[in-house]
Amino acid sequence: MRISALPLTLVTALAAGAAHAEGEGRYRMEKTDSGFVRLDTASGDLSLCQEKDGQIVCRMAADERAAFEKELDLLTKRVEALEKAVATGQSTAKPALPSDEEIDRTMSIMEKMMQRFMGIVKNLEDGKEEPAPGKDAVPQKT
Repeated sequence: MRISALPLTLVTALAAGAAHAEGEGRYRMEKTDSGFVRLDTASGDLSLCQEKDGQIVCRMAADERAAFEKELDLLTKRVEALEKAVATGQSTAKPALPSDEEIDRTMSIMEKMMQRFMGIVKNLEDGKEEPAPGKDAVPQKT
């Protein structure tokens, strides 16, 4: 009887979650034969709850538990791999430094930009404005 009542309770809990008003709390509790089903109205997660020693204790539903354990295993493996890489000095997060060629190219671009900028400043100080390349622009000062 408990097994057949659980799907009916879950459907009721989901329907109640759909009709959930904004002013109510995030969680909805529905009584079952063996305890309660707690529905998280924000995420749709279900937890099975029982009253023990005057307190309600909830545990994840079976499908949530499997997904949780899978994610936990993946994270554990990633942490172990990172710890091993750090311990052996093979850190995978070394920053890539630019090559000498890339630095020289960047400095050349910056130098050209600064020379052009200083030329514009000098022309402005002399009372002239440099026309745009390929156009006969009338000088305008603002």
